[in-house]
Amino acid sequence: MGGDAGQGDSGMATNKLDATVLDRLYEVIESRRNADPKTSNTARMFQRGTEKIAQKLGEEAIEAVIEGVRGKRKRLISESADLLYFLLILWADRGIVPAEVWAELDGRTGTSGVDEKKSRLPEDF
Repeated sequence: MGGDAGQGDSGMATNKLDATVLDRLYEVIESRRNADPKTSNTARMFQRGTEKIAQKLGEEAIEAVIEGVRGKRKRLISESADLLYFLLILWADRGIVPAEVWAELDGRTGTSGVDEKKSRLPEDF
């Protein structure tokens, strides 16, 4: 991945560390969709397909849970980053842009989780 000054391995600028980092990572993921799978893990994941992307996401979720239970803060941070990366790949693979998820979350603001779940229709899932 990138090696420019001021950028991490992802090719993203590292000077603004807030939630917009996910939007920037999503852009990098999309830009690598058709890259050479021999040199891009992201391209390799797209090439392997939705089932493999989802499998990898599940593996990372389990690893994050394990580190959370163990109380290993640094490992949980690392596994959380992996989890978010693979979640964004799955979104991209399924044609979901982060703004759609942000809108869903924003629409839930001020609503209790219990009330939000009650409002869902069975066919929503």
